[in-house]
Amino acid sequence: MMQLMVDQFETFAGAVLQPANTPLTDAQFLALCAHYPDYRIETTAQGDIIIMPPAHPRTGQRNAAITHQLVAWTEQDGRGEAFDSSAGFFLKNGARRSPDSAWVSHQRLKDLQDDAAMWHVTPEFVIELKSASDRLEILRAKMREWTTYGAVLAWLINPEDRSVEIYRADGSVEEVTEPAEVAGEGPVQGFVLRLERIWKGVQA
Repeated sequence: MMQLMVDQFETFAGAVLQPANTPLTDAQFLALCAHYPDYRIETTAQGDIIIMPPAHPRTGQRNAAITHQLVAWTEQDGRGEAFDSSAGFFLKNGARRSPDSAWVSHQRLKDLQDDAAMWHVTPEFVIELKSASDRLEILRAKMREWTTYGAVLAWLINPEDRSVEIYRADGSVEEVTEPAEVAGEGPVQGFVLRLERIWKGVQA
């Protein structure tokens, strides 16, 4: 049976109705998102609904800095498209996820139609940024899910200890501590993310 999972429940106000024992259809999922526009909503492969409150402004600033760099490189590179945290994607196991930043090749996008209710596509590359309220074990499980079900490369950025965990489709995980930058590989070979502003956060 599906469950409603609310991250940081004390900040959530309202109720969510869901059909018992049946995962949400695309139309139902979009209707749910429209009903709670201030929240980011995902579903797991089992159909559980996860609702996350708006990000702290510091997290939003850091994520904007990350996405800005990915977009700038993408426009120069020309092999794919970059997306921010408002975009939802499908993993091969059926989960709907919204990474903080993502990159999808034109090859994966070529058969998708703009008039479709949702795009059933998984990014080759994703970035997740840990906020102060995120639980690290949940984020790590999500990173492993990304690379198990369609992503080639995934980065988990943790400003608290200034580390980057690099997840690859072969199952390997590499942790780099206090890097000034981290370089892309595979589908995003040539992308370099500068991390100085991410470590510093908002400046007065």
